[in-house]
Formats: sequence, C-alpha cells, structure tokens
Amino acid sequence: MITCGIEIKGSEVILCLMTKQDGLFQIPDCRQTRHTLNNPNDSEAVRKFQFMLKKLFEDYKVTRAVIKERPTKGKFAGGAVGFKIEAAIQLIDTVQVDLFNSARIKDILQKNPMPIPFKATGLRAFQEGAFTTAYVALSEHIVEG
Repeated sequence: MITCGIEIKGSEVILCLMTKQDGLFQIPDCRQTRHTLNNPNDSEAVRKFQFMLKKLFEDYKVTRAVIKERPTKGKFAGGAVGFKIEAAIQLIDTVQVDLFNSARIKDILQKNPMPIPFKATGLRAFQEGAFTTAYVALSEHIVEG
C-alpha cells in the first residue's frame, strides 16, 4: 500500500510517497514532488491539475492520499486557492483521501516517534511536511508494546 503525504502551500502541493511493509518504511522515488495550480480561476486548469494528480496516483499505485489539514480561521488559515486544491484532491475517486490536523499529527508522533531524523531520508527540505504527514498516516495504528 503506497501512501502519498501531501502538504498544500499557497497554490502548490508538495508530495512524498511512502510505503510500510513488515514494519519498515520505504520512500519510493517520485517523478515530481511539487505541483503548482497556475490559474485557480480557470475551471479547465483545475481539471487538468486534478487529472495530473490522479494520473500520478495511478502510475505509482497510490491507494491513500493524506493531506496535512490547514486551519480555516486565524493567523495560519489556508487561502482560497489551497482549499480549491484540497477539494480537487478529495474528489479523486481512485484513492482514499484523509485529512490530518496538527493536533492529530502531534499526538501520533508522540506515540510513535520517527525512527530516523528527517535529514537522513535524502528528501529535500521542502518535503518535510509531506513526509511527516505520510509517516503519521502509516504509523497511526501502531500499538506500543
């Protein structure tokens, strides 16, 4: 089962693919880890953006997409374009899409800390939020012994 962690920043999505098998996490290569919605007011551009993500999910056999949720109000609230992107991803019918808020991510990380520091993953710094989101999604059901 391949999970795609997604962080939305402005008009772009940052992706990190991750799998977990026999308790081991793997980070498969991805042809493109950053995608931008260039014209969010054009419905055709939004459709193309959604199709491109759907195709990427199909090509990499992604079964679950997990989005790092952004607040709707307050200082750190997400923008309108980000919520359009979020909706476009949620409407992709070939993958299960879940939202993880910051409190849930923090809680899971407390129960299941990352086994290695982010820098040791070989990913780019901008992917850290997407990586963390994918990791907590795959770690959510680990029971501490």
